[in-house]
Amino acid sequence: MSTVSQTHTAVPATSVKGAARAGVMARPGAEAVQEKGWWRAHKWLLLRRASQLGILALFLLGPWFGLWIVKGNLSSSLTLGVLPLTDPYLLLQSVAAGQWPYKEAVLGAGIVAAFYLLFGGRLFCSWVCPVNLVTDAAAWLRRRLGIKGGKVPSEYTRYWLLGLMLAASALTGSLAWEWVNPVSMLHRGLIFGFGLSWGIVLGVFVYDLLLASRGWCGHVCPVGAFYGVLNKTALIRVTADKRAECNDCMDCFAVCPEPQVIRPALKAVAQDHPLILDQDCTSCGRCIDVCSKDVFRLTTRFDRSES
Repeated sequence: MSTVSQTHTAVPATSVKGAARAGVMARPGAEAVQEKGWWRAHKWLLLRRASQLGILALFLLGPWFGLWIVKGNLSSSLTLGVLPLTDPYLLLQSVAAGQWPYKEAVLGAGIVAAFYLLFGGRLFCSWVCPVNLVTDAAAWLRRRLGIKGGKVPSEYTRYWLLGLMLAASALTGSLAWEWVNPVSMLHRGLIFGFGLSWGIVLGVFVYDLLLASRGWCGHVCPVGAFYGVLNKTALIRVTADKRAECNDCMDCFAVCPEPQVIRPALKAVAQDHPLILDQDCTSCGRCIDVCSKDVFRLTTRFDRSES
């Protein structure tokens, strides 16, 4: 009788853990779904999508259906024929170009700037800007495909571009950023159909997917940089007040569009309170969604308590 022997190759525990970690990072929030249920693990994401799509729909009702609740776009608009709203960065470009704006534009820019100075400049990026749908889709697909690496530009690149666009407006006498602004291009593409505008939007998607993780919003977009400056005084903030419960799953870092803002509050690095005060935080709420331990919550800048 012959004996068949089997040879088993030992798999290091670290390799197993690494593979498991890679699977979780590809689908961050899976544990939160198990612990909290699907709705609570996606609540802030769904609310943001409703906000973004609802605002976009208001602009499209006129061109598509002749119902003109809002005329214009996110750069400059008039709501119900009464309320002017103007992107303050657009106003700065206009002044730099030597084109003194109408008083309605100045009033509209004042209203918008006051709102974002009070509640948070980067709320625009996460709750209003339709390009966030594009960059979030690229980030999701990048995780699912396991795409690693890429050349991410310096975090200061967007601030250099912020100033460069103003200088270009001054030199050309035009609203320089509006020639390539993906937000305006997306709006035009939805109204007029396929064209160069969709090429720019597709370029943002491919850039984030293949070249630089969260590259556009986190490192390139000058509008995001501008609203980041307004974010310094933001009333709405995220707190990690239950940071003692953190199990280091890293899901919050995986989904955060600006992951560098988390560590100081979560790990008490260079600050003793759990409030995220970094001007780059978009208050998107995804860290709240994906955390199975409910470490994070939305609050105000005056709440520095810790549970």
